Amino acid sequence: MQGFFDRVYEVVKQVPRGKVITYGDVARLCGNPRMSRQVGWALHCNPQPGVIPCHRVVFSNGSVCTGFAFGGKEVQKAMLEEEGVEVSPDYKIDLKKYRWEI
Repeated sequence: MQGFFDRVYEVVKQVPRGKVITYGDVARLCGNPRMSRQVGWALHCNPQPGVIPCHRVVFSNGSVCTGFAFGGKEVQKAMLEEEGVEVSPDYKIDLKKYRWEI
């Protein structure tokens, strides 16, 4: 599983400020489109917070993670807003506007 986790970290490091990517997008880019839950686990184990910007990864409907490992959904929302990403009061991001297109 470590090889997959390493691929996850490399993909997520490429997501630019002001953009988001979904767990499913990351899984697909890692060559395992059905492993979005494992992407979540990899990010939960993030060995380099601040270097691997896991706050830029959201659910497929644009929602932030309710159990964001580094402080909760309010922290993830604040981190994204600091980068210019608009987050609605119900903690959703407009993927048409902010999704990182690869």
